[in-house]
Amino acid sequence: MDPKLTEVAQMFARFKAAYARNDLDACVTLLSQLKVQLTKFPSLPPLFQQAPNSVEELKLARDIYEHAVVLSVKLEDQDAFERDFCQLKPYYMDTCGIIPPSPEEYPILGLNLLRLLVQNRIAEFHTELELLPVKALEHPCIKHAVELEQSFMEGAYNRVLSARQAVPHETYVYFMDLLAKTVRDEIAGCSEKGYDSLSISDAKQMLMFSSDQELNQYITEVISIFHFLLYLIVFPCGIVWCSV
Repeated sequence: MDPKLTEVAQMFARFKAAYARNDLDACVTLLSQLKVQLTKFPSLPPLFQQAPNSVEELKLARDIYEHAVVLSVKLEDQDAFERDFCQLKPYYMDTCGIIPPSPEEYPILGLNLLRLLVQNRIAEFHTELELLPVKALEHPCIKHAVELEQSFMEGAYNRVLSARQAVPHETYVYFMDLLAKTVRDEIAGCSEKGYDSLSISDAKQMLMFSSDQELNQYITEVISIFHFLLYLIVFPCGIVWCSV
């Protein structure tokens, strides 16, 4: 094997070992070093120059960027996710017939769709969806994101919140929690317009919390809805909505 390729493979092995022991600081440091090393491979996008080890280099680079995307979710860093996904995307779209498909392709593409939905970038969501082959729409991870978008657009918030319990991949939990927060903010905004007050039990049922503790934690936060602040004040009899 080429010495440069061996060096990167060994560094990537250290990265995976650090990830396995949850040493995220080491992962970030090693990932930065790996990205620098990858710039030395002319076979990678956007050049795609022919080289004796082109296939191995492309597969290794794709694997590294897939792990970078997963790491960004672990770090709850959406900006890093977007950067790493943009670097990974050519390996999915432009290497057909050069290297075999990755088993992580559809889970990560579905994860990106979920990110766009959480960020309310619906036009980009549909653009990315249209780029996928028809067979991709049958994959559980892609279907999950599509069904969530449909439920969200229909205002079927109960289906969105229930979907948190049936995520198709463990990496989806972070974005599902963010989406649940968005949905509850929407429900709270509608409730503030429709009710002068709500009992604790009714609010808990409406917001689909399983315990009073979860509800109390939620209503102590200041919620930004439609560019004004909505404070939820809890009284023994229930909740009174006060907008300022």
